[in-house]
Amino acid sequence: MRLVKTLPFLLSLSAALGSASAWALPTDRDKPIRIQADNAHLDDKQGVATYTGDVIITQGSMMIKGNTVTITRAQSGDIDVVTSVGNLAYFEQQQNAAKPDKMKGWAVTIQYQAQKDLVVLTDRAKVENEGNTTEGEKIVYNTKSQIATAGRGGKVTAPRQRIDMVIQPKKKAE
Repeated sequence: MRLVKTLPFLLSLSAALGSASAWALPTDRDKPIRIQADNAHLDDKQGVATYTGDVIITQGSMMIKGNTVTITRAQSGDIDVVTSVGNLAYFEQQQNAAKPDKMKGWAVTIQYQAQKDLVVLTDRAKVENEGNTTEGEKIVYNTKSQIATAGRGGKVTAPRQRIDMVIQPKKKAE
């Protein structure tokens, strides 16, 4: 599933804006996907699956949580868009087998647009990695070009005039 391969890049936003690249565990994409929810509605003809009620999706070290998660398929059968909505929707994934810390992201809406290589966190968006944080109304990350943009988000429940970042100093090698 391409989701596991690319979502972690978004969550490396704080690292991407402060220090270099973080990658997901390479074995995650080979793990089975488990979806837990109170309810599921699958429309195979339209290629849409909607899960509601304390939704938890896991694959390897990756976890996505939300009140509602909608997954749409492209004509090819590949995942097109995954949208997690909650108060707050949540994402985490371990980036390195040697480091147990997980990259984490929160927002009212977290959307992965696979065909456009975009991950969008909207409304009370926050990304945290190794003590580095980025907060704003909207955080957009292009997984292909590895370019991140943070700023205003249109219709949001908690307007912010500015983004807020904390970048930890690099640890010196011993």
